[in-house]
Amino acid sequence: MNNHTEELRKKYIENPPEGLTAKDIKKMSDDDLLDMDFFLHEDDGLEDDIEEDGFFIF
Repeated sequence: MNNHTEELRKKYIENPPEGLTAKDIKKMSDDDLLDMDFFLHEDDGLEDDIEEDGFFIF
């Protein structure tokens, strides 16, 4: 998993999310980095679960 976190760290250092700097990303623990990535992408793919009328399919 360390390889994955290093890839994420490099990605976010090159293009930090709004409100953060590359220096902030460098200082983040691996757990914090993974949490940030999860919360930035937790809604990805949500559009696939929404029908045309706006209701969710469960």
